[in-house]
Order: sequence, then C-alpha cells, then structure tokens
Amino acid sequence: MQKILFPTKNTWNELTKRPVFENENLVEIVKPILEDVKQNGDKAIREITSRIDKVELDSIQVSKEEIEQAENEVSEELKRAIQQAKSNIEKFHLSQKSEKKIVETMQGVECWRISRGIEKVGLYIPGGSAPLFSTILMLGIPAKIAECKEIVLCSPPSKDGKLNPIILYTAQLVGITKVFKVGGAQAIAGMTYGTESIPQVYKIFGPGNQFVTKAKELAQQDGVAIDMPAGPSEVLIIADESSKPEYVAADLLAQAEHGKDSQVVLLSTSEKVLEETKQEVEKQLEQLSRKEITKFALEKSLLIQLESTEDCFEFSNLYAPEHLILAIENAENYEDKITNAGSVFVGNYSCESAGDYASGTNHTLPTNGFAKNYSGVSLDSFVKKITFQKLSQKGIQNLGKTIELMAENEGLDAHKNAVSVRLKTDN
Repeated sequence: MQKILFPTKNTWNELTKRPVFENENLVEIVKPILEDVKQNGDKAIREITSRIDKVELDSIQVSKEEIEQAENEVSEELKRAIQQAKSNIEKFHLSQKSEKKIVETMQGVECWRISRGIEKVGLYIPGGSAPLFSTILMLGIPAKIAECKEIVLCSPPSKDGKLNPIILYTAQLVGITKVFKVGGAQAIAGMTYGTESIPQVYKIFGPGNQFVTKAKELAQQDGVAIDMPAGPSEVLIIADESSKPEYVAADLLAQAEHGKDSQVVLLSTSEKVLEETKQEVEKQLEQLSRKEITKFALEKSLLIQLESTEDCFEFSNLYAPEHLILAIENAENYEDKITNAGSVFVGNYSCESAGDYASGTNHTLPTNGFAKNYSGVSLDSFVKKITFQKLSQKGIQNLGKTIELMAENEGLDAHKNAVSVRLKTDN
C-alpha cells in the first residue's frame, strides 16, 4: 500500500481517482453479444456460453428437480446461517414500507402517492470462484416485499453446466423459481430482450465483472433500467488511536480480496496507526486463500495521514466510498459529517462483512464515486411511485383561478379551458 503523508488539498482530487484498467475494447466485445442474443435468442445464449465459458448447456433454465436436489447438498449449519441473514434483511427492508398518506393541499384538493412493485425484474448473481449467494438475499428479499410479479435470476454455470447448490437453495428460500444457467453479457442480453427461455424484464439488478457492467450500461440505452452504475468494490476507513490495527487490517483485506481492481483506503491523523495497520495487513495477507488477488489490489491502495479528523471526513466525502468504516472514538457522534457514502459502519466492532452478509442492510451499493448521487439498493429500488390527486367541486373553485392565470401566461389556452368549462358549469 502506498503511504502518503499530509497531502495538500489541491492533490485530493487526484488521490480520489480509482485505479484505471484497460477497457477500450469493451463496447466492441459486448455489443455484438447483445445483438446476437437479441436476434437469435436461446441459440445465441448456448453458442456464446460454449465459446466464452467453455460450457455446453443442455437446458438454460434450472429444473424444479435441480432446485429440490440442491437443498440436500447444503449443510444444515449453512442453512441456519442463511436463514438468520434472511430474517435480519427482511426485518430491515420491511421497515421501509410506507403507508398511503392523503394530503389536503387546500380545501377540496387532495394528493397522495402509492408504491407499486416493478412487474418484472432480473437479478444477476456472480458465480465462478466466489458464488455470491448472499446477493440473492439482498436482491430477492426486497423484490418479494415489493411484490414484483416476476423475478428472474441468472448466474453463470460451472464447467459441468450446473449452478452452485447454495445459489439454488438461497433462491428457493426467498421464493425465486425462474433460475437460469447463464452468465456474462449474454445473461444481461437475455433479460434485456427476452429469449425463448428467459423472460424480458423491466429492470436489472446485481454486480458483475467489467463485461456484465458494460452490458448493463448498453441495456439501459435500450430502455431497460438498471440498479446503478457499478464498479470495483472499495472501502475507506477512518481510524484513530482508539482503533485496533488487527481489526482495521482485517477490514482492508476483506475488501481487497474481492478482485484485482478493488481499492482500499485508510485515513488517520496518526502515522503510528498507519504503520501498525500496514504491518498487520502484511501479516494477515499471508494467511489468505486469495492472497495473489488481494496483493494486486493492495498495490493500488492508499494509507493517508491528514492533519485533523475534519480533514478525514472532508476527504472521505470527496472520495464517496462504497463502504465507510469509522474506527474512531465516539464514532456515532460523526454522523452529520457524512454526506457521501454507500453504507457506514460505526465503531470498532462494526466490520464491513456484517453488512455484506447478515446485519440487515443491503450490500448492493454505489461504487466509483457514485455515492455522491446514488443510494444503495433498498425497497424503493423495486417500486415505482405513482401520484394521485382528487379535486372536489369546491376544490376546483378554490384552485381554478390560479390554474387559469398560469395557463394563460404560458399561452396554453386548452389547459385554461379545461378549468374554465368546469367553473362555468358550477355556476
């Protein structure tokens, strides 16, 4: 990790830039995949999966029998853990439901708003070396609470053409029955345009590699909504003398092991804290199974000493981290200092892994600085808000002259007349 002592504020913008990896040819690679699936459906899905993933698919959709069999392949201990996480995530997301509230803006004029679940949503769940079954909980649970009518799940198959049984068990646990053995850009294409097997959806959720991310961006141009712009995982930690280097190092490594393009940042007013944490990072790194991936990510990561705690929060807000950990004394008192962050972890015992798995908050969060203008996934991500208004005879009398005058001055006579005819009838 690169250590930087007291950088001047005119260098902060440069320091908050994420590592850039070559992706100039992404559009040229991904766009033909989307077009092929759009034109040729399941046939294209099979051919692309064979060519890129080296997997021959007998069937694209997971059968009911495969889902039932998966339950027997997951240990009871893991099932209990997943069920505990499910309970906490449900509890937190259920609290986000809102009741209809009718507001009388003036006598005879009532306005209200209701939520309706997005009818068809698609969930992309990464597989491969780290099948993210926890993401099924994070996306499937709010989708169910929102009462989305159709929930489609796509995940890349292993070399034997099957999905990890933990993914299948978790999917059935939250009530998802349409599961497809498709990954990469071709999965996004299938959910965007629909194929003989995969239903077309209205909004796509879930993380993925650079090809999946680019496919989601291109799908958005074709009218399908996505959860948010996505980039590599990241964490920023603000630590002081009250922090525990062992804990801080563990949190940095937990995020760095996501991928070579991940970034972790540690801010402190104490060089001693930076040094002790760095030593602990090097010690713990040797024990990791994903050591080489993690080491690569750490090469692009930062240890920064700043003058004050206020400077640390100012830098953090400029960086706008996906995850922000406050390993500082009286951490809960700094809530008002935070304006840009995906999810915040308060105090020495609030490890980022808790939010990733089971505390209850959602782990699908804005990265790459998008926490400045995007929220993480929540119940609201799966619903649309529809407004209503009702005017009584008294209401149109009270508001009519205001509308007429405004319409007249915009030169919209028909708008004015829609009110005038009602006022004349009333008289």
